[in-house]
Amino acid sequence: MKKAFQNSGSVLMALMVLFSTLSFTVDKHFCGSFLVDKAIFSEAETCGMDMENAVDNCCTNEKVLVDGQDELKHSFQSLDLEQQQFLTSFSFSYLNLFETLPKEVVPFKDYSPPLLVSDIQLLDQVFLI
Repeated sequence: MKKAFQNSGSVLMALMVLFSTLSFTVDKHFCGSFLVDKAIFSEAETCGMDMENAVDNCCTNEKVLVDGQDELKHSFQSLDLEQQQFLTSFSFSYLNLFETLPKEVVPFKDYSPPLLVSDIQLLDQVFLI
């Protein structure tokens, strides 16, 4: 069960890295105020009107670029002094929240139990009710 959680967690983290670095473009074509076509990763189809030659140019194209993250490795030195102080004090106080239990001493840990030669209750036919 633990192995399944680890595998699913690693797959989720890999997908999160993949989607955070993914960049794509959404292209939209409007004719007046109506959306004619939208496309992801390609050009949107026009409504058929020639945009360069028309006197009354009512068609517009809109491109939305979604940039992914370029830098995945953040260093501790890129943080300013206040952020470094907060991280160190937070980690120190969080680790000191957990107290260790006192070590319990078991005096008979190293000794084995005596060998039973015969069961005395069975030999004497004495049973507890």
